[in-house]
Amino acid sequence: MLIIRRLLIATWLLITWSFLASAQTTSYSWQHLPIIGHTSFKKDTFNIIKYGAKADGITLNTININKAIADCSNKGGGVVLVPQGLWLTGPIVMRSNVNLYVSRAALLQFTNDKTQYPLVEGNYEGHAAVRNQSPISGSDLNNIAITGEGIIDGHGEAWRAIGKDRLTENEWNALVATGGIVSQNGNAWYPSQSYLNGLSTPDAGIIKPGKKLADYQSMKDFFRPNMVVFTNCKKVLLQDVTFQNSPAWCLHTLICEDLTLKGVHVRNPWNAQNGDGIDVESCKNVLIEGSTFETGDDGICIKSGRDEEGRKRGKPTENVIVRNDVVYRAHGGFVIGSEMSGGARNIFVSDCTFIGTDVGLRFKTTRGRGGVVENIYIKNINMRNIVTDAILFDMYYMGKSPGEAETGGTETIPPVTEATPQFRDFYVDNVVCIGAEKGLQVRGLPEMNIKDIYLSNLILKTNKGADIIEGSNINLKNVYFDCKDTSPLINIANSNNISFDHVAYSNAQLLFSVSGKKTTQIKVSHTDTSKAVEATSFKSGADSNSFIKTN
Repeated sequence: MLIIRRLLIATWLLITWSFLASAQTTSYSWQHLPIIGHTSFKKDTFNIIKYGAKADGITLNTININKAIADCSNKGGGVVLVPQGLWLTGPIVMRSNVNLYVSRAALLQFTNDKTQYPLVEGNYEGHAAVRNQSPISGSDLNNIAITGEGIIDGHGEAWRAIGKDRLTENEWNALVATGGIVSQNGNAWYPSQSYLNGLSTPDAGIIKPGKKLADYQSMKDFFRPNMVVFTNCKKVLLQDVTFQNSPAWCLHTLICEDLTLKGVHVRNPWNAQNGDGIDVESCKNVLIEGSTFETGDDGICIKSGRDEEGRKRGKPTENVIVRNDVVYRAHGGFVIGSEMSGGARNIFVSDCTFIGTDVGLRFKTTRGRGGVVENIYIKNINMRNIVTDAILFDMYYMGKSPGEAETGGTETIPPVTEATPQFRDFYVDNVVCIGAEKGLQVRGLPEMNIKDIYLSNLILKTNKGADIIEGSNINLKNVYFDCKDTSPLINIANSNNISFDHVAYSNAQLLFSVSGKKTTQIKVSHTDTSKAVEATSFKSGADSNSFIKTN
């Protein structure tokens, strides 16, 4: 009997180990996408009117709505109904097994009375930080949703500072008339002295040992909350709702699993300070589908913590599907970084449109972040009127990479450490961009090149063509450039194993500019270089033998 028991235990352990090992090594592809778990709710409905809520736009319904949510959860879950009307409220705290349903004719309006939002220990831009309580929040929950076709408004204009140059004269005069503080030079408006206190304090929101929340009270207004924050939650659904006018980021999911965003509309003014659409941070199994983003910062953004704090957390954002989404006038359409210290992997982006964004596909990091971003698959992307780069890989975020003229080719290269970020294994296919300053920008680090990038079937009608700096194994296949500034069309600096296969172009004064002593193995095939006024030039120590042209 003892032998049989031991055999059963050993068999169970073997099966468990095999399952865990398989889960950790799952290989995803377009044919084998990640699977996202779904929410499920009882049909029991809890109307907030029955809890004393009033839709007069004056009565503060915070207690009533939270009571309905708590009652719903305590009774096994169901739907909390926000019916037609304008409902003024303070912070709402979600509970497990609750679907907060906002009817189409309902406006859930968060109050601009900042005293209703107590200071809490939260998280912002990858760091643990002091924040005001978010308008909607939830931690350690299971099976939650916000659905319906109504509107949730964060009253962000009461929280955000703004520059005079980002408003019309009438808008500026109207804003100043509401109160607040105008800067001494007259170029900026701040909501309050409390906001200015935080602005003038270095690392104002960082939680320091020995400090209590009360110690930050004089700077309270500076700690603008993200509008919706879910932390360590499983099975989360956001569907059909309009989320708008957030004080800082609009939607922030942190360390969540099985997250679905479907048919959502995120709206922030174009000049909204830090007005990101959605920031998915250290989450696993995510679907963002059929949604529209009009934001003041990045549209759809993948993050995983910042610097040492993010590396210690060690949770990548992984197994993500982004499809059939539209992004208007954001800093970036689809973005990874810059806070990506925990890594990002197994991300699939398809059938999206970006219109008027600063950058289309934006991948950003910097020294000190660490983290590995890998296995990123992107296809069927349309872009129009992109302000800067259609496709950007940048490891000098918020900084400037030194050029040959500044360093004389003798730049001191830092050692590779755990704080060195890595971008590798990106596959981008079928991208059309009509209108941008530059088609492609790759800017790696000398100590850690951006590597193993595969770009195919691109049409880039832009002012400038491509820059590839400190890249390794960068591959362009079936790419068409229609550019105005073509001196050069393609610039390659200190890069190796760069492949151009079936590259076409409308015109080129100089087709390839090759520079840097480290540049080797530039391979060009099935490309007519004779159309260019000048095919190649070599400078700053580049060897002409590094350029290999075949039929």
